[in-house]
Amino acid sequence: MQSIRRLYVAKKDFFADEAKRMLADLQENLLIKGLTDIKIYHRYDVGGLDDAAFEAAKNMIFSEPPVDAVYDELPSQAGDTVLAIEYLPGQYDQRADSAMQCLQMLTMKNDSPVRTAQVIVLSGTLSADDVAAIKHYCINPVEAREASLDPVTTLEMPWEQPADVPTVKHFDTMDDESLKELSAHMGLAMSFEDLKFCQEYFHNEEKRDPTITEIRVIDTYWSDHCRHTTFMTELTDIAFEDGKFTAPIQRAYEAYKTTRENLNRKKPQTLMDMATIAVKELKAAGKLQNLDESEEINACTIIIPVDVDGVEEEWLLLFKNETHNHPTEIEPFGGAATCLGGCIRDPLSGRSYVYQAMRVTGAGDPRQSIKDTLTGKLPQRILTTGAAKGYSSYGNQIGLATGEVKEYYNQGFIAKRMEIGAVLGAAPRSNVVREEPVPGDIIILLGGKTGRDGCGGATGSSKKHTVESLETCGAEVQKGNALTERKIQRLFRRHEVTVLIKRCNDFGAGGVSVAIGELTDGLDINLDKVPKKYEGLDGTELAISESQERMAVVVAPEHVDEFMKYAAEENLEATIVAVATDTKRLVMHWRDQNVVNITRAFLDTNGVTQHRKAVVAAPEDKDFFKAPNVQDVAKTWLHTMGTLNIASEQGLAERFDSTIGARTVLMPFGGKYQKTPVEGMVAKIPVTHGNTTTASIFTHGYDPDLAIWSPFHGALYAVVQSIAKLVALGGDRKKVYLTMQEFFQSLGTNEKAWGQPVSALLGAYVAQQQMEVAAIGGKDSMSGTFENLTVPPTLVSFAIVPEHTRNIISPEFKEAGHAVLLFDLPRDAEDMPDFDVFKEHCDFLHQAVLNGKIKAMHAVGQGGTAAAIAQMAFGNRIGVTVDDTVTAQDLFDLRYGSILVEVEEVVAADWEKRAHVFRIGTTNASQSMEVSGVKISLADLQHAWEEPLSKVFPIQCESAEGDTELPLFTTYGPKRSESFSKPRVFIPVCPGTNCEYDSAAAFEQAGAVTDVMVLRNNTSQDLAESIDEMAKRIAKAQIIMFPGGFSAGDEPEGSGKFIATLFRSPALSEALETLLYQRDGLALGICNGFQALIKLGLLPYGHIQPLRADSPTLTYNTIGRHLSRMVNTKVVSVMSPWFSNVKAGDVHTIAISHGEGRFVATPQQIRELAAKGQIATQYVDLKGNASYDSTYNPNQSIMAVEGITSPDGRVLGKMGHTERFSSDDVFENITGNKFQPIFKAGVAYFK
Repeated sequence: MQSIRRLYVAKKDFFADEAKRMLADLQENLLIKGLTDIKIYHRYDVGGLDDAAFEAAKNMIFSEPPVDAVYDELPSQAGDTVLAIEYLPGQYDQRADSAMQCLQMLTMKNDSPVRTAQVIVLSGTLSADDVAAIKHYCINPVEAREASLDPVTTLEMPWEQPADVPTVKHFDTMDDESLKELSAHMGLAMSFEDLKFCQEYFHNEEKRDPTITEIRVIDTYWSDHCRHTTFMTELTDIAFEDGKFTAPIQRAYEAYKTTRENLNRKKPQTLMDMATIAVKELKAAGKLQNLDESEEINACTIIIPVDVDGVEEEWLLLFKNETHNHPTEIEPFGGAATCLGGCIRDPLSGRSYVYQAMRVTGAGDPRQSIKDTLTGKLPQRILTTGAAKGYSSYGNQIGLATGEVKEYYNQGFIAKRMEIGAVLGAAPRSNVVREEPVPGDIIILLGGKTGRDGCGGATGSSKKHTVESLETCGAEVQKGNALTERKIQRLFRRHEVTVLIKRCNDFGAGGVSVAIGELTDGLDINLDKVPKKYEGLDGTELAISESQERMAVVVAPEHVDEFMKYAAEENLEATIVAVATDTKRLVMHWRDQNVVNITRAFLDTNGVTQHRKAVVAAPEDKDFFKAPNVQDVAKTWLHTMGTLNIASEQGLAERFDSTIGARTVLMPFGGKYQKTPVEGMVAKIPVTHGNTTTASIFTHGYDPDLAIWSPFHGALYAVVQSIAKLVALGGDRKKVYLTMQEFFQSLGTNEKAWGQPVSALLGAYVAQQQMEVAAIGGKDSMSGTFENLTVPPTLVSFAIVPEHTRNIISPEFKEAGHAVLLFDLPRDAEDMPDFDVFKEHCDFLHQAVLNGKIKAMHAVGQGGTAAAIAQMAFGNRIGVTVDDTVTAQDLFDLRYGSILVEVEEVVAADWEKRAHVFRIGTTNASQSMEVSGVKISLADLQHAWEEPLSKVFPIQCESAEGDTELPLFTTYGPKRSESFSKPRVFIPVCPGTNCEYDSAAAFEQAGAVTDVMVLRNNTSQDLAESIDEMAKRIAKAQIIMFPGGFSAGDEPEGSGKFIATLFRSPALSEALETLLYQRDGLALGICNGFQALIKLGLLPYGHIQPLRADSPTLTYNTIGRHLSRMVNTKVVSVMSPWFSNVKAGDVHTIAISHGEGRFVATPQQIRELAAKGQIATQYVDLKGNASYDSTYNPNQSIMAVEGITSPDGRVLGKMGHTERFSSDDVFENITGNKFQPIFKAGVAYFK
């Protein structure tokens, strides 16, 4: 029997920030005042290690001596309450997985299983009710359970040999009552009519009973999630209530019917037809010439010209939105993580490189008291914070820049949370081959393994939910593994790989049955070949599991070996699982059984067409757009800024990496003080060579309150607002494409409920028709009901357009003394906008952008003109003196589609003569808003704006105190004697590394040759070969670069350990020493690479050595979350060759993106490092002074240290991502010197 060892790891008191936050959370939110202290321990049960390996792993893998304490027995006192929490069997545990990968490098074997648990020791006087409340709060039964405190005897997952898949006995002769009982017993999502249709098919065509797998597969195929059955329901009658605001809805319906006649539409009248009719109309009119259409189901795709070093190339631009409302509602972290993961896979399956994401969400008030949480629901605070952690964790790990994060608050979202991810991808058109599969073609499953997670996700997300149903749907939530999806991204970025792929489908809803089943008409699938996470899965589970990070690709037989070779190079598992046939049947084998064998024609019916009637309710007769009467302008303005849907979400947004990829044109918050939010996102197209000035602008429009009043107006103005925001960022509305997200209550047979999406889609149709733009894609989620609660009738409009970076406009005011003009959008008595005026404004403003006339722009949204100009003011602290012609009421009325513009006075004088253009005021240097003789300071407005969510999503942490100034070390280090024309830089890529592209580009731009190598560790042999190959490549290099990322997902509990463990292997340790000290080489580590250098001992000591309890280290940011923003850093020592081309005292503005960047050392160590010139850079304020102020030193590093070097300066580690400033057209809304020439200096050392 394998010996199992147990250890407990806890943060030392000084670093125990997570425990302190949990203590405060339980005391404040659960009101448990008897609780006096909390200790958090990570428990590891480890098998397969001898004594020496276990002792080595204790301090190298499971803990870090400077910050952790390790125990063989759990330290607890009499009277303490001990709570242990572990993942449910089969749920992905990244900590355990990463620990096992690190142990594999330590032992060079694959036989060290690890199981983990979190152990919480609670001290104080706690009642049984207190303990029960804590357990209920801390354990989400969908993903976790209370763990035993007893020793374990085995780490093997118990499993039983699964029985053969049974058939549904006497299915073809069941009466209606029996069929209904079967449906209830199996928890089917399909309608009774669908089940009857299945019965007829098996009775008449197959002449046999179906297997359980067949019923499950059909249920999945025909689910609302997969086949949009609600949207495909025929609407046999649509009626309209009388009312002032229903007239435009009726006119829209008549226009829709006329368009159907003009297009000779024979298909039934459905929600889907309403959603897509504008595209068909515009295509018929000869518009949409750059639309890329194919048989593949990937993502919205358009063809765009991309400028690469002045040469035009043809590229595909892909965009997609996705929801994970149901999974996020029941398991916030995993649901939101896989929302993004699933969204990425759509354009990724289109062989594009996914380069930017937007997150739009809906929640109840997260400040709501825990005791007010509905039975069967998670507290809103846990939902909103957990989902933010999940989405950001996945995006940050995979290396995807999140350009905008917006959460809408409305009590309707207590029915079900809204979790939307939207992503952009791009690829050279020559990379994408689309061919019809032919019999004999091979289907390869690529990426992750299959488990029970996600079984029934498609059907689960298609149901309305009750208290009882939520308690039984844990298996429906998928678990994400961003590190595996990153490998697929790397593989699909390679031209030589993608041209081998005829067709590709991602594994989303429905797993194998849908992902492979959709590839071609005839398929023979061998479920025995599907790689499994663990044994015990039966044929049905293998067929429908939605385990993540998997792709199905169709490859010609003659290209299979070549494709497999490329997959192995990227450390990806690839398995042949199916073959295309000419049978036009979907066949699945498991063991010796045909578990599925049905015709394509039957599957493609999508079940029985449903029929419903709809009644469009009349919106309430009121002036929705008029704000309440303004009595006190100052009080109203402060109150407006503190409204939850207007309040600052900077503390939420800055946990998402916004700069990876080195192509972010506008930071999410701009200006000198990084306070003006950008309402949209702009990024350069991800070219793989040279530089481009072609960027994408992506925006969204939505107002839940407007949608509740009138779904028609809500959808119409969502489209208008998405276009207005896009124009305000410099885009051309004539080149816009849209995609939509619909989220409505479960409709059932409620005619008024059906009227809501009818109304919304007609509103969106009118806007598309009038603006001549098309929604070429979308996603519907029609299950927003919990008991008697329903979500707001939601249609979110997303808009995209390509644009040159020179034309991008940011919203922060640029200078005092400029005019602020309002390009107003008038409305008629039915609150319909004047589309002619809107188009005229958009076109005029875009031409003005091209002419260089505009300084700043901002679309007016919630809070009216007042909220918009305040947000424009915060970034550079430039106020506005409001013109006397503007009434206080004018400032607060809603003006969707209107755009605020900052221009010079000479330009304003001419523009004010235009119709519907009004002067709002003049920018001033007084840092205040001045209106009608009243002065309101920007500081007060900003405080009102930032305060509402400050306890849920803090923007900054408490600042330490003390003097952080260090004397400048001005002596440059020695030069080399030997020179190279082009030094070679070796860049290792470990699982989780995500900055290798940016790092390689920075070195190549500086004149070096780069050698990027992916570590392969799927087997012990792969690992041994990889280590040997890496050592050989280091021997040929002059520089080694450890790039940023999340090696092994920053687990187990600490970043950089994976790389550090790898490079402690004798071969690589020796290769590093030889490079540095026999061949006079250099080493650089940024972010995760810096963390690895620290954990190796290379920093600050210069050699690989074990860490001591007092070694300097990097640990978790004091704020307790990831930080992504720009910081100022000062060079305080030029001793290192990496700083040979700058002066001591130079200040650079650099992007940071890290969760563990707080540098910690003793005062004595700091003095010694400073004396030797080893402290290279410090975080500084706007005056260039090193600071503990968390505005400028956000991770609270001791002595504001940002970067250090080895004693001789050869090795540099720093947290700031110098490599992300790739050209002058990134970070355009940030001031400062953003070019830090360390890469040039490193290359110059060898010249």
